[in-house]
Amino acid sequence: MPDPRLSKLANVLVDYSTQVRPGEWVHITAGRIAVPLVREVVRRVLEVGGYPTTSLDCDELEEVYLTHGNEAQLQWASPVDMFVIEAMKVSIFIAAPENTRVLSAIDPARQQMRQSAYRQWTDTYMRRSASGDLRWVMTNYPCLALAQEAEMSLTDYEDFVFGATFVDRPDPVQCWQQLYAEQERLVKWLAGKKMLAIRGPHANLSLSIEGRKFINSAGDQNMPSGEIFTGPVENSANGWVEFSYPAITMGRAVEGIRMEFKDGRVVKATAEKNEDFLLKMLDIDPGARYLGELGLGTNYGIQRFTRDILYDEKIGGTFHLAVGNSYPETGGVNQSSIHWDFICDAKTDTEIHVDGELFYRDGHFQV
Repeated sequence: MPDPRLSKLANVLVDYSTQVRPGEWVHITAGRIAVPLVREVVRRVLEVGGYPTTSLDCDELEEVYLTHGNEAQLQWASPVDMFVIEAMKVSIFIAAPENTRVLSAIDPARQQMRQSAYRQWTDTYMRRSASGDLRWVMTNYPCLALAQEAEMSLTDYEDFVFGATFVDRPDPVQCWQQLYAEQERLVKWLAGKKMLAIRGPHANLSLSIEGRKFINSAGDQNMPSGEIFTGPVENSANGWVEFSYPAITMGRAVEGIRMEFKDGRVVKATAEKNEDFLLKMLDIDPGARYLGELGLGTNYGIQRFTRDILYDEKIGGTFHLAVGNSYPETGGVNQSSIHWDFICDAKTDTEIHVDGELFYRDGHFQV
């Protein structure tokens, strides 16, 4: 018998997050150890009349490709992947890594080459998502590798995941709907505002949000969620930020990061660990040194750093900035082959003012 919380999570993914309709193609991508959750998702998709297909996500296979592929092969994007991203109506991605460090020894230049090859795939995904033509959600399967990253036992991590997604409660959908309503009030208050300034021990940054839209993320694309975010005006960021937590991507953790911005661009970046990797990523293309996102975490049920951006950027009392590709639905136009989030604590002596009015203080909204 599957864990009943897995069945409830599958129902939330299909019924609430992606709202699968009869006759729709639903493509599920998952790690091989996530089969117990995949089975429940496939079951629910069939029950509501959808057409499920599945594919394997495996970092070990990606390691083989990145290690042994020649330059032409690394610059090649699979036509199968392109067809799927252009044709499916719903995408459900379930992360279940078996080794979160499997790509850590790969030359970043090879990883960047591979990412650049999938630029068209990324652009298609962004465009279809922004227009509503593609509905998608990503989540985690509670597995040993992620539990170890979070410094938890597997049992504790399972409880953490199911608690963060509300599936340990009688009516998880109602919980997500309540969070949506709370965030919608903030999004409506921000509509039409122009300038945002963050001041505190970790940041002194100003940027423009004029003409940009804040998105209410309440479990429809990330599960769990709990954030409001936008794409800042590309040439507007000025100041500095010292990020509180490691930024992890491609199997590498960059720690002690400080960035300085001038007219939107990162003009100086330093790190206490893996600085060379940070700088290489920022130079992957012209858009990588500009902001694609500003987000505010609102999920106060997540209060610990797990080394997983799906959870960590939602921590209540934090803000995050992402360099690289912007989400078109926010009005952002920055383009890059990367979208990399950096998280900063805002719980102590930190204020955010919007058009001169106090909006946020020490981790809590003031409006």
